[in-house]
Amino acid sequence: MERNPNPNPNPIPPARSKMMRQSSLAPEGEENATATSTDGAEAEEAIDSRVGLMYLANEGDLEGIKELLNSGTDVNFQDIDKRTALHLAACQGSTDVVQLLLDHNAVVDAKDRWGSTPLADAVHYKNHDVIKLLEKHGAKPPMAPMHVQNAREVPEYEIDPRELDFSNSVDITKGTFRIALWRGIQVAVKTLGEEVFSDDDKVEAFRDELALLQKIRHPNVVQFLGAVTQSSPMMIVTEYLPKGDFCTYLKRKRSLKPIVAVKFALDIARGMNYLHEHKPEAIIHRDLEPSNLLRDDSGHLKVADFGVSKQLKFANTVKENRPITSQDASWRYVAPEVYKNEEYDTKVDVFSFALILQEMIEGCPPFSTNPENEVPKLYVSNERPPFRASTKHYAHGLKELIQECWSDEPFKRPTFRQIIARLDVINNQLAQNRRWKIGDLNCFRNLEAFMKRNRLNPSIRSSSSTIR
Repeated sequence: MERNPNPNPNPIPPARSKMMRQSSLAPEGEENATATSTDGAEAEEAIDSRVGLMYLANEGDLEGIKELLNSGTDVNFQDIDKRTALHLAACQGSTDVVQLLLDHNAVVDAKDRWGSTPLADAVHYKNHDVIKLLEKHGAKPPMAPMHVQNAREVPEYEIDPRELDFSNSVDITKGTFRIALWRGIQVAVKTLGEEVFSDDDKVEAFRDELALLQKIRHPNVVQFLGAVTQSSPMMIVTEYLPKGDFCTYLKRKRSLKPIVAVKFALDIARGMNYLHEHKPEAIIHRDLEPSNLLRDDSGHLKVADFGVSKQLKFANTVKENRPITSQDASWRYVAPEVYKNEEYDTKVDVFSFALILQEMIEGCPPFSTNPENEVPKLYVSNERPPFRASTKHYAHGLKELIQECWSDEPFKRPTFRQIIARLDVINNQLAQNRRWKIGDLNCFRNLEAFMKRNRLNPSIRSSSSTIR
């Protein structure tokens, strides 16, 4: 897949606070936390404005989009899947954003790599106002998508395995993924070996994961590129994120500053909210843990690995066919209702999210000193990892949010939409406090410099005494 040929994308202009708050385009990574300027503009300017446009279109930030478009950002930029900002806005049903993009000459019938247009996406998600608006601007009625009627027919997403170059391949994440070169770009390849073909459960899980990935398109979810299904071994090919998984990052960084932890938490929550509010069926990840979160080039987190995910197709809850094992998921992050093999819903992901958020602040995995197979028993008995970090690290209601998210009663846990709203408030408060501290520090440095000049220049002291 060819990337956009423009070698000099417009940088994101110095941003308004609203844009930073809603899009979180330039999270302040732990490694550069002390190097950023007071308003974070330097970090933000480093992010490709075209990527920023995609984020803001997905989030419906009208003012942020206007700012980028007015600065010259290409309204018709296509990502690796050839999707445009108009595609994302049509999926989200953001009529105002769609109108704004069209007013800036967005191509109304742009096709992604699957041949889907913004109108086709709007029809799929039943966003009727957007449908009317696109048709008013000349969008052509979407053609019915091609469906494989025969198992011998090759799917549209099929990749010829001969195109995958593993000559310099290395294992990444848990070892189930390898890096490969495909059409000039690095990709991550998940392989299902021949030895598991006799395991119907694993084959079914592979097919379910493939079906999910085809439907999922979100800035905070890893991007599906294609699959090998007509030959052995079967493979799933996704974007490769060179900064690696979040588990490795946390081991290296240990505890994160609250403002950094909250920005990462917002990335996770936005990706999970998309999955939980996915239409027509909600998607439960069921294996949300740091090793299944990947960092992109800009430092954002993306949710990955849907091998044990579930879709709520016919009911509001699901149940495992068999009790989970340590091979299915990390027990340190599994909700008690899953461990007890009870029916569960989207709130199991909220439970896992709480543990990850606390780990970011505490600097160690939940119940790190306990053997992993003992941890779910602690959760079942309503024990939770202790809060050992200082109170200032849990300021502005962060501790209370974590406690609500890991409640033993799933219905009491908030939704990710509610979590995002609360994290936004906490993030704004932390950012405001940081601006005050930097302002106080600058005042102190100015006073210190004045006093130093006063000591070195006797004439200043004499004139000061004369004035008195």
